[in-house]
Amino acid sequence: KVGENIQVRRFEIVESDQTIASYLHGARIGVLVESSVDTEITRDIAMHVAAVNPQFVDEAAVPAEFVEKEKGILIAQAQDSGKPAEIIEKMIQGRLNKFLAEVTLKGQPFVKDPDQTVGQLVSKAGGSVSRFIRYEVGEGIEKKVEDFAAEVAAQLDS
Repeated sequence: KVGENIQVRRFEIVESDQTIASYLHGARIGVLVESSVDTEITRDIAMHVAAVNPQFVDEAAVPAEFVEKEKGILIAQAQDSGKPAEIIEKMIQGRLNKFLAEVTLKGQPFVKDPDQTVGQLVSKAGGSVSRFIRYEVGEGIEKKVEDFAAEVAAQLDS
């Protein structure tokens, strides 16, 4: 008996013919990675996911609306610069590629060797990463936002 209010809010069942490795960072972050490379490299990738927290495996997994939203932000920033349209288009494409590298696992510099990306590491090992799951304690819990002034006013009215 723990004596704590514990609520399981999400979970996933993982079944695979590929290598699955896990990594726990203390008691706060847990990661599972499914890949076709050996267990040691897969565990290193799980450690990378715990440290850097990528949102997607690769560019193909990024939803189109996510890319369009970011592209809209970049267009607004570039138009404020006052540069010609053809230069703005190149700026936007370059910044979008950089953004996609930052949010995708395969585009990020590997934590243990920043001279290569995770994608390059996996390619050298002759495999691929299928997916990853990252859970963090307290992640996604919405905190109730209270307006103290409105609360006091409501109590005075009643």
